[in-house]
Amino acid sequence: MRRANRPPGKDLAGGGALAPRRLPGRAAGRRRDRRGRGLRGPLLPPALPGALTRSELFDDLVRASLRRLEPRWARRMARLEVAVEDVPPSDGPSWENGVPLGRSFPAADGLPDRVVIYRRPIEFRASDPYEAATLVLDVVVEQLAHLWRIPPQEVDPGYDE
Repeated sequence: MRRANRPPGKDLAGGGALAPRRLPGRAAGRRRDRRGRGLRGPLLPPALPGALTRSELFDDLVRASLRRLEPRWARRMARLEVAVEDVPPSDGPSWENGVPLGRSFPAADGLPDRVVIYRRPIEFRASDPYEAATLVLDVVVEQLAHLWRIPPQEVDPGYDE
């Protein structure tokens, strides 16, 4: 990776003057903490919920929304791709009505139907985790309804406007 403030050919990947030095006798990747009290390691075990990042938690919300809809729409969802992006692209549609929370793309040129959910705008609007889960479900339902050209209440009978 090259940064703007590094001269060409002197990045970390290619070695050179900026490459970190390795002391003799130390195993690569394992070193003691600053004060010599023990090996550095994760603060929480990976299985605990606190070890998940915001984006991983958001991905779980999207997966849960899709699992809720899957029994009813398994055949259509088999040909569907769902992606999560942090923010909508700046060259996207007109934002006169606000920042989009998601977009849908119909199948074209050999690509399947696609739905993109934007994480940061949804997190910004949600005041707590329950509201975030509800908002993610609503956005997924609305995007699928738009993609399949049916009312959102038909996609999810629990959807209310």
